[in-house]
Amino acid sequence: MIKNENETTYSIGELSREFDITPRSIRFYEEQELLSPKRTGQNRIYDNKDRVRLKLILRGKRLGFSLAEIKTLFEMYDSNPNSAVQLGTMLEMTKQKRAVLTQQLEDIQMLMNELDEVEARCREELEELKQGKIV
Repeated sequence: MIKNENETTYSIGELSREFDITPRSIRFYEEQELLSPKRTGQNRIYDNKDRVRLKLILRGKRLGFSLAEIKTLFEMYDSNPNSAVQLGTMLEMTKQKRAVLTQQLEDIQMLMNELDEVEARCREELEELKQGKIV
């Protein structure tokens, strides 16, 4: 981390260590135009905005948002920070993500119930085999 008189900057290595991701991942996010570091020769210099965006990218991915969705939110914020449109879009995306996750949760619960039934039948048959009831 380098602190000059106006802002703190970070190297790709510092950010990769801080967020426990590879430098290649950070370069990929740059290729996807989600980060825009300054350059000094071959070196990338990330400012606090890039650091915050990286944190938001990783949070968004953890929540199941695609990079395209994250990019859309960044573009909306860049064009009009804290706008009602941006917040409304985020709420709609959250609603959609929640619906998908709820369906997945229901599907998983149904599969767990089926596994419970199969397991119970297997245990019953095994017990019957042990007691000599099944030939």
